[in-house]
Amino acid sequence: MQDKLPIAIVSDLACPWCFIGKARLETALANHGLTERVAITWLPYELNPEMPEEGMDRTAYLDAKFGPGKRREIELRLSEAALESGVTFNWAAVKKSVNTRMAHMLVAAASTVQRGSEMKAALFKAYWQDGRDIGDLDTLVAIAGEQGYDERAARDELANDELRETVIGLEAHAQRVGVTGVPFFIVDGKLAVSGAQTPDVWAKVFAQVLSGAA
Repeated sequence: MQDKLPIAIVSDLACPWCFIGKARLETALANHGLTERVAITWLPYELNPEMPEEGMDRTAYLDAKFGPGKRREIELRLSEAALESGVTFNWAAVKKSVNTRMAHMLVAAASTVQRGSEMKAALFKAYWQDGRDIGDLDTLVAIAGEQGYDERAARDELANDELRETVIGLEAHAQRVGVTGVPFFIVDGKLAVSGAQTPDVWAKVFAQVLSGAA
């Protein structure tokens, strides 16, 4: 396999399983010595496209979606899954469910200079571990600055209608091809893997892909 193996990842930054799925994939890649041999493309998906731009209280959102009093049960299950993946969630800090449209735009902008994965990691950490409002323009600009980007340029990108339409178009395409939940992985352009699969499942995927390449 001389060329890098392409892996497209459809995910949402407000999706805790996407954070876990990213960590599990990275563990599997490291276990197989493939970290430097893959080319990852991040594709946007909004679990809550109708979320108000200002977001909403997270407990109220989860109560409305799953039923009253379910937040603790949901977070406990996620924490257990995260623990074996090397991921930690700071639930007390996550006060708000956010609109992720602009955050996806920031990842898309970073991807144009091959830094999409770094930005994705920074935004996951900002939201799930630091409790920052990644639906807020000023917060996103600050995060971009922390990642070494010019803040004025980042602000311009987040106001770029063409970039916004690109993100919307990519989300619509994912739905057209049948993506109904995230994370969703497309390996080598032909093998679909749905959900935050564990490293042992990824081992079988890599074996299948690499045997086919050979």
